[in-house]
Amino acid sequence: MSALQGLLDTVPAPLEPLDVSMLDGFLCGVLLQPRRVPESQWLPHVTDADGRALPASIDATRLHALVRRRHAELEAAIESRQWFDPWVFELDDGATPSEAVYGWVAGFATAMEFFPALMTLGAQRVREPLALLYRHLDADDLEDADDLLEEIESLEPPADLAEAVEELVRATLLLADVSRPKPAAPRRR
Repeated sequence: MSALQGLLDTVPAPLEPLDVSMLDGFLCGVLLQPRRVPESQWLPHVTDADGRALPASIDATRLHALVRRRHAELEAAIESRQWFDPWVFELDDGATPSEAVYGWVAGFATAMEFFPALMTLGAQRVREPLALLYRHLDADDLEDADDLLEEIESLEPPADLAEAVEELVRATLLLADVSRPKPAAPRRR
């Protein structure tokens, strides 16, 4: 994680790379799409949130290899519906759980902005897991989402960082059940 963050920190301005926490949420958002998003479409957003190309003088081989490795780890966990450790920053003692997971959720929201197919799968089916995630964002950023805001208001805030992280994973796996359902087991006769 720190090696990847170090490489992301070398991306020159005016490009705006994701930090590793945002990257983790972004990759989950990409992986939860109902159809696989080609790497050529999502990878440029890692080194620039808007997807602008890296200068030709930058060798991103190592950076891209580390991103692909994390993508594969998350894909395996999501596919098998297994726990994974989201990359979130532990902030100082005064920080709220929402402040600590904000970057991860912002990365997920960035993926939804560029790859919105998950959001078209039926508001009712994605409402609860999205509320678990988006409650960590500012309500003003959730315009035209009255149903989602209503669901968010019905939730108790996470007691601590561990609970907030657990909810990131839970929401991710609930969304996977909607966007990439596992095939039903064959019936025995």
